[in-house]
Amino acid sequence: MLEQLIGQSKALEKAIAGEELSFDDGMELLNYDNLHMLGAVADITRKKLVGDTVTFAASYYMNYTNVCAASCQMCAFYRKGDEEDAYTLTPEQIEQRVGIAKNMGATEVHIVGGFHPKLPLDYYEDMMRIIKKNHPDLNIKAFTAAEIFYLSKLTKISTKEILSRLKDAGLDSMPGGGAELFHPDIRQKIVRGKCSGQEWLNTIEEAHNLGIQSNVTMLYGHIEKPEHIVDHLIKIRELQKKTNGFLTLIPLKFSLDNTELEQENLVTHESSSIYDLKVIALSRLMLAGVLNNISVYWVAFGKKLAQVALSNGGSDLVGTAFSEEIYRAAGKPTDSSVLELANMVKEIGRVPAQRNTHFKVLKKF
Repeated sequence: MLEQLIGQSKALEKAIAGEELSFDDGMELLNYDNLHMLGAVADITRKKLVGDTVTFAASYYMNYTNVCAASCQMCAFYRKGDEEDAYTLTPEQIEQRVGIAKNMGATEVHIVGGFHPKLPLDYYEDMMRIIKKNHPDLNIKAFTAAEIFYLSKLTKISTKEILSRLKDAGLDSMPGGGAELFHPDIRQKIVRGKCSGQEWLNTIEEAHNLGIQSNVTMLYGHIEKPEHIVDHLIKIRELQKKTNGFLTLIPLKFSLDNTELEQENLVTHESSSIYDLKVIALSRLMLAGVLNNISVYWVAFGKKLAQVALSNGGSDLVGTAFSEEIYRAAGKPTDSSVLELANMVKEIGRVPAQRNTHFKVLKKF
């Protein structure tokens, strides 16, 4: 029966055979109406490539500033410098929060912020140094390629030199944010004042060549068309073949609330669960054998849909996503969140494992 149904799709036949999928194959699969079959093939591929372990990290998320020179239509986070709720933390304040997270079990700190128009490169170097000095075994995952590109324009220092200096100061790895969607036709409609897709790719390639590995994201579920998703995945695949520097792909579901896209009625509802699962499955099949970690961002999906996504090609839950709330309630053990994720995985018959930033398993549950 499985073979019969797969026989109706040339792209699924190629996926099962382990062949690389073309742009046309990707388009066929994203428009394929048998979600169960697509998900089943993605799940078979996942099992073949990474087995039954589902990983996640104990990660602390922090934004050092919400001041941003950009004003992207899909962002509800940014503030201008004169707004009442605009803030910028000092390197010392950042280290203090990181220290609390470290004591509560975090193995990595995920630091990103807005495009602050007045912060010098020294600020970012000082941030890295103070964290690394006091927490040498903590992985500092900081600054998106978009932030690095903006800082280069601001300081007139090359992206390569900035990355090299930050690495010397303590930067270990980079998050995957700012990728959004690479295709210029859609990128121009969802971001404003941010690097182009190619500039993002060029910057992250430089990071990889310096030995700084990174994640990569894909923002979907807004005004994109299927071809923009497929184009994005192929560009990721091609760069990964060159550098092998991506650690995981994290498809990010667009969150509607308080964004310009919502206010202007360009997007009236968030993507359906069916579309979410198609994107996870397609990501698995398009990147198979090249980038084998496909992350399900459970914070955006909710835990029930995240469990289904893990059965449609997903193999990682990103992390615990502790944020500033742990700073306000510093007595709460982070084990509760780790165990919660472990239980989510056990409920679907898979093996939960806490990992570090570079996907080395630290412990199984």
